[in-house]
Amino acid sequence: MSMTVADDVRRSTEGVSRRTQRLCVVVAALVLVAAVPTFFVTGILNGTPVMNGSARGTALTMFALALPVLAVGLVTSARGSVRGRAALIGALGYLTYNATLLVYATPFNELFLAYVALLGLSLWSLVSALLDPRPPLAPDSRLPARGLAAFILTVAALNALAWLRLIVPDLGEDPPGFLAGTGLTTNPIHVQDLAVWLPALAIVAVLLWRRRPSGVFLAGAGLVFWEIEAVGVAVDQWFGHRADPASDVATPAGSVMFVLLAAATLVPLILWLRSIRR
Repeated sequence: MSMTVADDVRRSTEGVSRRTQRLCVVVAALVLVAAVPTFFVTGILNGTPVMNGSARGTALTMFALALPVLAVGLVTSARGSVRGRAALIGALGYLTYNATLLVYATPFNELFLAYVALLGLSLWSLVSALLDPRPPLAPDSRLPARGLAAFILTVAALNALAWLRLIVPDLGEDPPGFLAGTGLTTNPIHVQDLAVWLPALAIVAVLLWRRRPSGVFLAGAGLVFWEIEAVGVAVDQWFGHRADPASDVATPAGSVMFVLLAAATLVPLILWLRSIRR
């Protein structure tokens, strides 16, 4: 019995734990169950046309991009890859974020329980991965830590200001103008970003600025998350505009903006990847 425990501890320090691996396999299956029908099956989505189009774009990014990143991250992190561990956590963050949107920004439909299951399993898989022993990682002298930290803080601040610029003028309005055409009563993107994700990434950026090993590692995971998310928003803006060209909820300009953000995020992500040694 003691030998088994010792083996499990040794494996957990080399890569992600078996617990996390098993949870991620279930998450991968749920992505297929929830996202593939959302994209391909006509009649499942019953929101406004622009929101239906955006949801289809999100579903496409889930199974065409986030799922492969999760799979590669799972396989490589099980072998002790730090890059793989960051990819795994970044993909789980993306899936948690967007499963929340499927639950709260998509009108109730026959896939509701699949959306809820995907949200729950993605969230607890992310928690499990973060609880696994952090891989031994010393800040590399080649890593421009403060430059990367400044990039993360700048994007987080600009994102927060963009949302506040929409929200503050409409406080007290019923309904607020920024919800027009969405069919929503509250925007779960604003809630998630302002309450959870932007503060979390700002904390990571501060740790990175101080060259703390935890900040160095989590910055990579955060950049993977942002890269997938930027691509995903560009895709869902394109599908949303295609579904309802008259709506200003999703526009070609929005799609182009997030393509540029994805390209910009790719630079610090590559710098981070190049600085990480096994």
